[in-house]
Amino acid sequence: MTLAAAFDHPVTVGIVGATAAALAAAGATIGAMTLAGRGSPELRRELWLRLGSWCVLLPLMMGPVLLGREWVIGAVTLLGLACLREFDRATGLFREPLTAALVVLGILAVNFAALDHWYGFFVALWPLTVGVIGVGTIPLDRPAGYVQRTALGLLAYMLFGAGLAHLSFMANDPGYRPILLLLLMTAALSDVAAFTFGKVIGGPKLLPATSPNKSVSGALGALAVTTLLVAGISRSIFAGTALGQPHWLLALGLVIGVAAQAGDLMLSSMKRDIGIKDMGTIIPGHGGVLDRFNSLLLVAPAAFHIIAYFVGFGLGAPTRLITGG
Repeated sequence: MTLAAAFDHPVTVGIVGATAAALAAAGATIGAMTLAGRGSPELRRELWLRLGSWCVLLPLMMGPVLLGREWVIGAVTLLGLACLREFDRATGLFREPLTAALVVLGILAVNFAALDHWYGFFVALWPLTVGVIGVGTIPLDRPAGYVQRTALGLLAYMLFGAGLAHLSFMANDPGYRPILLLLLMTAALSDVAAFTFGKVIGGPKLLPATSPNKSVSGALGALAVTTLLVAGISRSIFAGTALGQPHWLLALGLVIGVAAQAGDLMLSSMKRDIGIKDMGTIIPGHGGVLDRFNSLLLVAPAAFHIIAYFVGFGLGAPTRLITGG
């Protein structure tokens, strides 16, 4: 498939075009602020850093989706490993190399199952990998610290392996592009909307001990925006299917909106417990990879299973592409 064919669906064209326009508008706005001397130098520097990061991140996020399924699966695999690396360093799991290695193998295996388009193996790997991680360090005869290292390993695999790999499996569907682009856009927009509504409206904090900067108004505003946005765009994606009814589209948007914020709050809970501000520093203005993509950890499986229930993924596509012989 050529790159031009990647834009066959109008939703794909719309999302890519809207993203480019938003970056251009943001650049013009920050440029005007700079020329007019509006805002503090620190604020303008922070805004330029964030914009520059988005100019790099968005092509890296959207590029594999446009290029094809193998690119998507490769990118999701690398994303899972990058998230694991930051998680290992922050939680101390790196001090347990065997457990960390088993998680790496689990991430590689579940994405291989997606690449093979073998749903039975994809699903079976979740309990199987959990079992392997659970017994993996027993032969070391070192019961001290067993609960902690095993719990960290299981959490890491379920989030960065089984959770994110749902994005990989979605790529087996011929019409995956608008769906994945919608999920990526929603995860990013949820943060922006929460920040904007929180600053404009203010009000009581949502969970001050967990995430001091998040407000109730920001959470509700972001939920409303993401719910309506997902429902509106999904109408064009799922028209003529069982999912295409307005109440189900709104339900899909609501679940994705809640999952996006829950993923963010889940990571905030981890960071507060550990006592750190960010999981990494690789992305200027955003922190680490895990700080930026935390919403997808729960959005990916939630969206996958709702859409699969009504529509399915890759039902007419060839299966067992590698192991089928």
